[in-house]
Amino acid sequence: MGPVKGTLPPLVDCEDVAWFRDEPQAARGAAAALGRRIGLNEHRTAELVLAVTELATNMAKHSEDGSLVLRVLRTPQVAGVEVVVVDLGPGIADVPAALRDGTSSTGTLGIGLGAVQRLADTFDIHSRPGLGTVQLARFWPRPLPFPPDVEPAIGGITRPISGETACGDAWAARTDDETHTVRAPAPSAGDRGGPPAPAVLDWSAVTSPRLPDRTAPAASRAASAERATTDRSRAAGRSALVRSAVPGPGRAVLVMSCDGLGHGPMAALAGQAAAQALRTSTARTPEEIMQYVHRALRGTRGAAVAVARIEADGRVLFCGVGNITAAIVTAGTRANLLSHPGIVGHQTHQLRTYEQHLPAHAALVLHSDGLSDRWRPGDLSGLLHHRPAVIAAGLLRLAGTRRDDASVVVAKGPR
Repeated sequence: MGPVKGTLPPLVDCEDVAWFRDEPQAARGAAAALGRRIGLNEHRTAELVLAVTELATNMAKHSEDGSLVLRVLRTPQVAGVEVVVVDLGPGIADVPAALRDGTSSTGTLGIGLGAVQRLADTFDIHSRPGLGTVQLARFWPRPLPFPPDVEPAIGGITRPISGETACGDAWAARTDDETHTVRAPAPSAGDRGGPPAPAVLDWSAVTSPRLPDRTAPAASRAASAERATTDRSRAAGRSALVRSAVPGPGRAVLVMSCDGLGHGPMAALAGQAAAQALRTSTARTPEEIMQYVHRALRGTRGAAVAVARIEADGRVLFCGVGNITAAIVTAGTRANLLSHPGIVGHQTHQLRTYEQHLPAHAALVLHSDGLSDRWRPGDLSGLLHHRPAVIAAGLLRLAGTRRDDASVVVAKGPR
């Protein structure tokens, strides 16, 4: 096995807890309760509450259509709180000046964004006059079990339709380290589902060509054939259809975007079932994961689902069913990835996998139809060097609608 170019950053599980608009006191109280619930000590919780109060008060007094969301972040070792603030204006003309000590918006606590930046373990801000501002602050317990500058590979955000607290959109991610195996799908009477088969099969045994070749392993031949047929499409920025999706070597990340049909609690159940299916599945390719999700969503409303596998050399495998927008974006280009009609959990046609390349300074963007897909790559050009969660929130601000559940998930290219 040859060396793998690039490395993939870690993953952090994320759960959106509550959105607030023009409610500084409610946001303050929720932050205090959330900090205590996940185990922050009294001092760290007080710092979280102070920062949330400053951000929420400033948003309520001076922003246009501002919203604040509290989120729980989890690693295998620890949980933390993330605060994301999104508004549509007026924006900050000089962000470095706004972060200097002694600078504060009129009528806030007076601690200023610079103090919020120091209180948080991670702070990121993107602002453009006339467009608006996205701010992100993370608070972990002390002492930190990892360096504070570790940035997750994938970040996303969900927002329910106006008037609802449950969101039918969901996203999830997990790693694949080459040790996973695939449980064979169980046969079912009349395609009504059934318990999984007890046999566990190696993925290469499922995907290898039937004719033997004494000169090379079957999986290697299949992978080489795929890459040979996709070189032209990758060079042209187009997705190429892959006949047999063979996982590449090394560590990879798998990311899913799901839009449960409709909205409200029943749609949220579909989204949660899809996210759980991704996390618990041992499948290694998007097509196989889609089969798991399809079975998991039987008995629910069903959903539009897209799954991508991102490998350390920038190779992306993608499979989508339904109206999920997927694109690889650079500062000046947008390459859309193809999804096919259907409803996961009810009726899907033949699944197809496409291959594309994710450059080091690009981003893979997946979003539901709660956002317009008419945005252009230039709309994200000033955001691409920010953290994935900030990019996702910025796109939600730009293209989101409150007439439907909305979600965005963003994955950065390998470092």
